[in-house]
Amino acid sequence: MHDALPYLVGLIVVALGFDFLNGLHDAANSIATIVSTRVLPPQYAVFWAASFNFIAFLFFGLQVAQTVGTGIVMPNIVNDYVIFGALMGAIAWNLLTWALGIPSSSSHALIGGLVGAGIAKGGTDAIVWSGLIKTGSAIVVSPALGFFLALLLVLAVSWIFVRKTPLAVDNIFRSLQFVSASLYSLGHGGNDAQKTMGIIAVLLYSHGRLGSEFHIPFWVVLSCQTAMGLGTLFGGWRIVHTMGSRITKLTPMQGFCAETAGAITLFMATGLGVPVSTTHTITGAIVGVGAARRVSAVRWNIAKDIVVAWVITMPMSAMIAALFYALGRLVG
Repeated sequence: MHDALPYLVGLIVVALGFDFLNGLHDAANSIATIVSTRVLPPQYAVFWAASFNFIAFLFFGLQVAQTVGTGIVMPNIVNDYVIFGALMGAIAWNLLTWALGIPSSSSHALIGGLVGAGIAKGGTDAIVWSGLIKTGSAIVVSPALGFFLALLLVLAVSWIFVRKTPLAVDNIFRSLQFVSASLYSLGHGGNDAQKTMGIIAVLLYSHGRLGSEFHIPFWVVLSCQTAMGLGTLFGGWRIVHTMGSRITKLTPMQGFCAETAGAITLFMATGLGVPVSTTHTITGAIVGVGAARRVSAVRWNIAKDIVVAWVITMPMSAMIAALFYALGRLVG
């Protein structure tokens, strides 16, 4: 299996399949607020989000891809079996949570998959602990930042528009939501597509196809952005329902605040090269706008279920990945 071209091509196809599923699974993050506030019907919102998902590479560097490719597991231990295990662990967990309508994190499923397959291959020495700790801490930091930024934005906006009628505020923020939804989709495409770029690049590196220097070829960038855009286009309607209305009811002003808070968080994380969860970020922001109204406006039991899904995503996908790594070794 080791250096054969068909295996390399097959694994790249599987990686792009994961990227497509990531877009499908996380489409809700980009469009939930704009759909739940009825600013755009779902089918138009999906096209809107997919377009901005695709063009994200024009606005961001490739620091996140670099982190995933070289900063989670040691690149020198990566082989076809490790990548196969990582991808299958992440895909299996994604499909399971998608079927159950749980907005878990595709990103942390992939990181968990890499860790599980990496440990199965080289023990705990295979892990780049600094990168893993940075990514793990983002599980807590990104939703918390989304929550507080959304809370502050709602308070600031409420104060600025205190003399306007509710109808006038609604109309203003219906237009502004197009901007905030675009920014959020841009942030989503910028952070999430890069994770698959990192996986494909480290796979090419392990096959000696990048020379001595690890880098991300441009065809990898384009193919990953395309796969994610197409995934978003096909949308994840089950999760739209959870994100858009089950956590808290949203007005256009609140939708704008949630998306803007989420976008700011994602832009910062992508700039710092931290692979964060777009799902965590937007959920934190939606809970933040709900809590700004009153604590009882948030359906905390649903938010709690989502948090449980976050906590178990990395260990579960790691375990599944280790099993697929062993299976790959057995069959290969």
